[in-house]
Amino acid sequence: MKQALVLGATGGIGGEMARLLVARGWKVKALHRAPEKVARSGDGMQWLSGDAMERDDVVSAAEGVQLIVHAVNPPGYRNWGALVLPMLDNTVAAARASGARILLPGTVYNYGPDAFPYLQEDSPQHPVTRKGAIRVELEARLKAAARDGVRSLAVRAGDFFGPKAGNSWFSQGLVKPGAPVVAITNPSAHGVGHQWAYLPDVAETMLRLVERGDALPAFACYQMEGHWDADGTQMVAAIARAVGKPRLKPRAFPWWALTLAWPFVPVFRELREMRYLWRHPIRMSNARLLAALGSEPHTPLDVAVRRTLEGLGCLPVALR
Repeated sequence: MKQALVLGATGGIGGEMARLLVARGWKVKALHRAPEKVARSGDGMQWLSGDAMERDDVVSAAEGVQLIVHAVNPPGYRNWGALVLPMLDNTVAAARASGARILLPGTVYNYGPDAFPYLQEDSPQHPVTRKGAIRVELEARLKAAARDGVRSLAVRAGDFFGPKAGNSWFSQGLVKPGAPVVAITNPSAHGVGHQWAYLPDVAETMLRLVERGDALPAFACYQMEGHWDADGTQMVAAIARAVGKPRLKPRAFPWWALTLAWPFVPVFRELREMRYLWRHPIRMSNARLLAALGSEPHTPLDVAVRRTLEGLGCLPVALR
């Protein structure tokens, strides 16, 4: 039986990946500082007590595994810059000790406007945000480790959405989780396209790549096309259809409120930094992915949006 260690199994992409690995017959370990609070009967995972900031904890948890899913992020972006890189260094140390491959869910944040609008894996990476610079450094450290025998796989995708994606633009910017949809906000500038990625599709794509094993290079990087919203209106229209209000008009996102509140609310500061991604059309090429897999897992937009709203508690029982 293949074994995997998932760091960040309570998060959106980490949880999605953990559930998919279990369904595919992998033995899954999940590291958490308080596993007794998050373990669920029948989830098929072995929950271990430990901290991703403690190297010995990660190295010990990774013993015997063939894959380490590095999907851990500090909650609410608190102290993000100081924690993210040390956690990756611990994962690299664990992979070096166990011989496992590292799987890193990537984002579009690596790129700056000089690379827009059509992005390929080798497009220039000149990010204009702190978070983007850290994303570039994460992959740079994986590339360096690959030269030393530590294998890794990075899969970049657009903004996540899905039934379990609590910390996302979809749930923080477009709708209000836990309540029926009475209004939809749209962060996009008029006519500007945007790239989205449905979490179950991302997890399926990553696992199919992992299953290619030694056919992958030591450091492998791929991009997903996901859902391309060509003019910034298709996602909000899909939400309106899902809630049975196809004529519901979206409101403009209150960027001015983030500007006022960002010094006091870390999440607002991070959202405000990403505004440039809503002012420029950004489309990711998946040509390299198609060459490797032949196709990209793709759930139809209306199905993906409905499942997301159900997971967020935004659909009345009559519409579920």
